[in-house]
Order: sequence, then C-alpha cells, then structure tokens
Amino acid sequence: MAGNVRVFAFCGSLRKGSFNRMTLRAAEELAPEGMSFESCDIGEMPLYNEDVRQLGFPPPVEAMRERIRSADAVLFVTPEYNYSVPGVLKNAIDWASRPPDQPFAGKPCAIMGASPGMLGTARAQYHLRQSCVYLNMFPVNQPEVLIAAANTKFDAGGRLVDEPARQFKAQLLKALADWSHRFKAN
Repeated sequence: MAGNVRVFAFCGSLRKGSFNRMTLRAAEELAPEGMSFESCDIGEMPLYNEDVRQLGFPPPVEAMRERIRSADAVLFVTPEYNYSVPGVLKNAIDWASRPPDQPFAGKPCAIMGASPGMLGTARAQYHLRQSCVYLNMFPVNQPEVLIAAANTKFDAGGRLVDEPARQFKAQLLKALADWSHRFKAN
C-alpha cells in the first residue's frame, strides 16, 4: 500500500549515546518510502502529578499529546530497566494517556528495543504491550525486534551494522506502515 505514514516515536532512554537512540536512528534510515518520524524529549516532562494535571497539562506534555494525536502511528523504542519499561518512558505515557481525549486510542503501534543483555528488551516490550491494551492501541505483533548484545551490533559511529537486525527492523516498519494504512482505510 502506498501513502505517507506519520509516526510519533518515543525513545525510552535519555542518554545521548544509548543503543535505543541508535535504534531509533536506524529505524529512520530503514523506514519504507513515505514514512516520517517525529518525537520529543521525554526528559522534559515533569513527574506525573494529578494535582498538576487538574490545573492543565504542562506545555511540553500538551505539545507531546498533540503530536501523538496528529500521528498515524506510534513507535516505542525502549531499553529494559529492572525487567520493565524505564520510568521516564512510563511517565511520558502516563501524562499522554490522561483524559480528556486520550491520544493513543485507536492508534497502531510498533515496539522495538536494544540491550547489551541476552533478551534484548523482551520483558520491557511485554510490559509495553500490556499497557497498549489499556490504551486501546494496536501493536504490530510480528516481527519482534529485540536487539540483544547491542554492544556488538552497532559500529563506532552508532550505525546498526547487524544485517539480521536491520532486516527485522525494516520488516517491522513495513508491517507498521501496512497496519497504519488499514486503519486509515476504515
């Protein structure tokens, strides 16, 4: 299917040299024609506090919510901290998901991650999938992009050089584009 797909991408790591930031850059490189990415610095988000939200969304949160709302799909690129999603990513999701007009509802999404560990963020991705159920998001199920031993998969310039990982990532992004077109058609 042809056409443009605008993706809002979350990088769950704040570290500039993180494998997940490199993974997001590789996604941009390997994306199918017509797919574009936008993101924000989730480190700018204050810690979620319902008392603050009752007064209105802070400007960086409102800007993030609007970008999610206008996107065709969402991409989560996450490390794994303590068998789960990093707190900073969960915080951004918590802010974005508050009423009114929760912007994740009905959006297709994809999940990927990189880790020096042997499971390549599998547990964090599983937890994100659980959150997607509540958020009424529709994740692409296959292929899964779990970049294990990430310290061996990127070159010194931060480019993903592992060919199987590149192929899985390209397949996932193609599946996200196709999934997004199916949602647009309905």
